[in-house]
Amino acid sequence: MNTAQELRRLPALHRLLETETAAGLANEYGQAAVAAGARTVLATVRTDTLERGEPIPDAAGLADRLAEWVQANLTSTLMPVVNATGVILHTNLGRAPLSRDALSAMQRVGLGYSNLEFDLATGARSDRYRHSRRVLAYLTGAEDAVVVNNNAAALMLILAAHCKGREVVISRGQMVEVGGGFRIPDILEQSGAHLREVGTTNRTYVSDYLEALSDRTAAVLVVHASNFHQVGYTVQPELADLVSAVRGTFRDADRPLVLHDLGSGLLMPLDGCLEAEHTVADSVSAGADLVAFSGDKLLGGPQAGVVVGSAGAVAPLLRHPLLRALRVDKLILAALGATLEPYVRDEATATIPALSMASKSAAELKTRAEALCRTLSGHGLPVTTVDLYGAAGGGSMPGTPIPGAGIAVRVDRPDVWSASLRAGKPPVVTVIRQGQLVLDLRTVLPDQDQVLVQALLTVHGR
Repeated sequence: MNTAQELRRLPALHRLLETETAAGLANEYGQAAVAAGARTVLATVRTDTLERGEPIPDAAGLADRLAEWVQANLTSTLMPVVNATGVILHTNLGRAPLSRDALSAMQRVGLGYSNLEFDLATGARSDRYRHSRRVLAYLTGAEDAVVVNNNAAALMLILAAHCKGREVVISRGQMVEVGGGFRIPDILEQSGAHLREVGTTNRTYVSDYLEALSDRTAAVLVVHASNFHQVGYTVQPELADLVSAVRGTFRDADRPLVLHDLGSGLLMPLDGCLEAEHTVADSVSAGADLVAFSGDKLLGGPQAGVVVGSAGAVAPLLRHPLLRALRVDKLILAALGATLEPYVRDEATATIPALSMASKSAAELKTRAEALCRTLSGHGLPVTTVDLYGAAGGGSMPGTPIPGAGIAVRVDRPDVWSASLRAGKPPVVTVIRQGQLVLDLRTVLPDQDQVLVQALLTVHGR
């Protein structure tokens, strides 16, 4: 290929902008933005030709490259997906889906102004945390509460407010790493607290904690095993026993706090798959001074870190300068409030998607799977119903499989089908098990069944 001759085929900028594709993009995104994209595309194509000898695309090819650039650089890449993995609180897929009430509350508050930090009765400034403190206290049995942007932030705030410069005692068996490589010891270090490890990886006793306590101890931290599960020769004391021992060793004025990083944030006991998970109220009634948990896990709401506990232990959090850096906005508070209301009315399982998914029986899911298989088989797809085991996910209930059902598609290249489904609109995220493409219906919303059918038929027809 004659490079110089090939480069003469590269159109001028104005020629590319005169194409029908570019004109349509300019109408939607503005001439200046599309022109910037066109310059980038032409420069990239020129470099590819000079350095790798690639041919210049024709006019239609260049227009397509421009459209791809606009899509990749000028539009939001965050989009809804269909979760057919069976993992309810899939961290990479956004954890808990919000309820319709939560979305409506966000829209009502977000479309205009609100009383976020304004007391309508007095006309004076107020604080944003009052919108959730009372209902959280009611639902958990705590005296007070505060909400920040996630559970790691909640723990950081607790440690900074109560433990800076002093020791925090923690079992070696609870020195966990949470998602994204963040580790409990690192969070302690950043807060200014000093770590005091006790016990061993698999066995820690109350006596181990008591031997480590001194006048330098600010708190005992108990981290719930929410993203791992130990079996075999293991011992960890019950929270209530640890609280009782600590309180029996110190006078109230000198007593270290007992902190519980609960993580998953289940607010009510549920029959079936979630019955073994501790609730927040369990931790409060066991005597923990402060309990921290996530809003977007088993609570079923927006991303948030919630701290509940005694009024005396919560008060320093509300005064700490770090709180402003970690505070949540009006939309999160609106969504959280609307998520909590069904708990008050004893309607949470019916209205909060994560709890509704968790409570579905295998028989219910199998009935849906059979209906989908009849439809898909009628179009020639090789599908069968399969018994499956889902998971809570999101660092909740590790090692606890949830019996369910779904459909399996028998195809030669399940990896190709999986990639094609992810490239659809909307994308469908599946799993491959034993050489078959599997779609677990536990995490597919009921109104998405027809979306699944259309997605599978589209890939089948290619």
